[in-house]
Amino acid sequence: MRPQISNETLTYEEFKQIILNDYRIANESRQASLIGRKEVLTGKAKFGIFGDGKEIAQIAMAKAFEEGDFRSGYYRDQTFMFAAGLLTLEQFFSQLYAVPDASLEPSSAGRQMNGHYGTRLLNDDGTWKDLTKLKNSSADISPTAGQMPRLLGLAYASKLYRLNKNAAAKNAQFTIKGNEVAFGTIGDASTSEGLFFETINAAGVLQVPLAISVWDDGYGISVAKKYQTTKESISELLKGFERGEEKDGFLIYKANGWDYPALCEMYEKGIALCRANHIPVLFHIQEMTQPQGHSTSGSHERYKSQDRLKWEEKNDCIHKMREWIIQNSISSNEELEDIESAAKKRAQEARKNAWDIHTAGIKNEHSKTTALLQQLSAVSSNGVFIGKINDELLQSSDPERKEICIAIKKSLRYVIGESSNEKHALLNWLNEFEGYNKVRYDSNQFSQSNQSIFNIEPVPPIYKDDSPLVDGREVLQANFDYLLSTMPELVAFGEDVGGIGGVNQTYAGLQQKHGDYRVIDTGIREATIIGQGIGLALRGFRPIAEIQYLDYIAYAIQILTDDLACLQYRTRGGQKAPLIISTRGHRLEGIWHSGSPLQLILGAIRGIHCCVPRNMTQAAGFYNTILQSDEPALVIEPLNSYRIKEKLPVNIGEFRIPLGFPEVLREGSDVTIVTYGSLCRIAEDTCKQLSEHGIECELIDVQTLLPFDLNHTIAKSIQKTNKVLFLDEDVPGGGSAFMLQQVLEGQNAFQFLDAPPRTLSAKEHRPAYGSDGDYWSKPQMEDIFDIVYSMMSDYDSQRYPKIY
Repeated sequence: MRPQISNETLTYEEFKQIILNDYRIANESRQASLIGRKEVLTGKAKFGIFGDGKEIAQIAMAKAFEEGDFRSGYYRDQTFMFAAGLLTLEQFFSQLYAVPDASLEPSSAGRQMNGHYGTRLLNDDGTWKDLTKLKNSSADISPTAGQMPRLLGLAYASKLYRLNKNAAAKNAQFTIKGNEVAFGTIGDASTSEGLFFETINAAGVLQVPLAISVWDDGYGISVAKKYQTTKESISELLKGFERGEEKDGFLIYKANGWDYPALCEMYEKGIALCRANHIPVLFHIQEMTQPQGHSTSGSHERYKSQDRLKWEEKNDCIHKMREWIIQNSISSNEELEDIESAAKKRAQEARKNAWDIHTAGIKNEHSKTTALLQQLSAVSSNGVFIGKINDELLQSSDPERKEICIAIKKSLRYVIGESSNEKHALLNWLNEFEGYNKVRYDSNQFSQSNQSIFNIEPVPPIYKDDSPLVDGREVLQANFDYLLSTMPELVAFGEDVGGIGGVNQTYAGLQQKHGDYRVIDTGIREATIIGQGIGLALRGFRPIAEIQYLDYIAYAIQILTDDLACLQYRTRGGQKAPLIISTRGHRLEGIWHSGSPLQLILGAIRGIHCCVPRNMTQAAGFYNTILQSDEPALVIEPLNSYRIKEKLPVNIGEFRIPLGFPEVLREGSDVTIVTYGSLCRIAEDTCKQLSEHGIECELIDVQTLLPFDLNHTIAKSIQKTNKVLFLDEDVPGGGSAFMLQQVLEGQNAFQFLDAPPRTLSAKEHRPAYGSDGDYWSKPQMEDIFDIVYSMMSDYDSQRYPKIY
């Protein structure tokens, strides 16, 4: 049977060469897996996870992958990457060896374990490449099904570009009339994850050009699929999602992973419909194998029966393709043997090339270090000990950089108090070496481009004498209206954002004015709301994804921490997703809508800026600043401030508040109070009461927690007051402990203290319902007054005698 080929004008010889080239790619990929496993077991690499057994289906899928398309896959897609021209064998082995050089290992510059792929979407200066002229892969993550929410957003971008002609025209380097398909891959067992089902449902509702391939080899690590999936078949399970004559849904296809012609025909047909009509597609690829088991951490012989092992050997996809080629007289046994032999040789050659290039740099650093250590040992009174360290380093056949660093630092301990040119030479080399390694392993947490958040010039809000007083929510509404009018690539979406304009009316009337493809309602599905935003941001949109309440961010925390927060870092500046997450929190009554889980957030989202405005003008200023940058951020609007009156700035939509700079709301000389968000207003009222008792507090609103007080405003205040209270609504040891550590340790403010630093937070339990429940759950004016007064009493008991 001849596989479906788009260009039917091919000669038979051209047709044959396509098939033999596919057979070559499959064999080279298989050999790379086999060699890769050996490299791990011999200690040259730390860990290996490979795509053997999946080769033929991935080659068929790659045939339908076009320029402008995106992949959001998982860690067994090496053959697809080879076949699509997105990965070389040398790059495959460079990733296995964790080579910290993006020119040799473009997916992650050695920061991710092997099998985690991505293409470089950005130029060296951080600007976008023309993605319509490239085949693109978003950066993989390990958490199973974690790639699915992002996949939804990548596909949704194509739909929005078709609807939003102004955005498509402005972002011409991101889209070809919305014709791009987002290709997703996932292991069969991982379809048990909730993120998979949430994505399937959302894609079916949205009708986006999303194509999911499920690689089904019968197991999830060691657990057979009868324990994983109802009916032991994801395609059978999802029949309720299948498209009908009158109802939208998925096209569902099935094929065997060893059936080369059927796979080629299926992918060509399914992707054509997906691309042209924006119909989501599920490809269930069955009867796959996994010859080496899950990873190098174990052996599949431990959990597979002898019958299963024999079946896998007989039905191996490369073996079956070979049989098909011979049976259809496409090539001879001898010719295929030559291809197989050449593939093995090519993979071995690539391994050697990658290893030699990788170790050459380390050996140069090793040689320089041993030479300097030898020179130091010759002049030091402890030269014999330094010589032993050097000898040990010289005996290392394949040294790692950490061994070099350890040897240098151990040696320098022996010359404490000594002074020599040799010691200074070694110190200079250590500084230079550490500088190289900072770039290799500790760079690109945030944007390095001209659009970095720290390069955005602030613009203060401007007021006139007759500037109207309006509800805080009207400030945001007017600001969003301006932004939507001037930025065609801006979209806002979330639960209840569209039709009713948001639960607090910050988007009231904006869907009717700007269109339902600009201000968009979503289902109740926080994880894929975030994924939707990540994918849109990767494709040139400037999305604002709303999580209705701060408590609900827990549904999406895995996507935020494992995907968005580390994206710039794990690609070493190769990809970015400038998504804004908008939410609201603090001070409402009850367990579920009043949380301030900053400890959870601050620990999880490093790589995302965190803004905690005290009012809606501040919030608007943060949105404006972030939208001028190319970095992701979380903005937590103060939940009880939407109806509080604020002046409406004349320059709405244009004023910008910088991130990382606290504001002194009230000057004082006795105690510094550090807080943020809704507590600022409560603290201001408390400061007035304290002033009546002769205590003048300096009140500081940190404004943003990430970044935090870049100019050390708080330390300067403590130098004046010599006392500090950190105030927040998180649990004890949460946001308050974070601020305390940043100031006392990071800013060295402990040296200015005349009294122990204090913290005041909410109780350990969730806030109780009702006004009284709130009063005894979260910090109130009386709590603040009492703790500040007690600090002053401890400091000067005669002037401030105890109250209670």
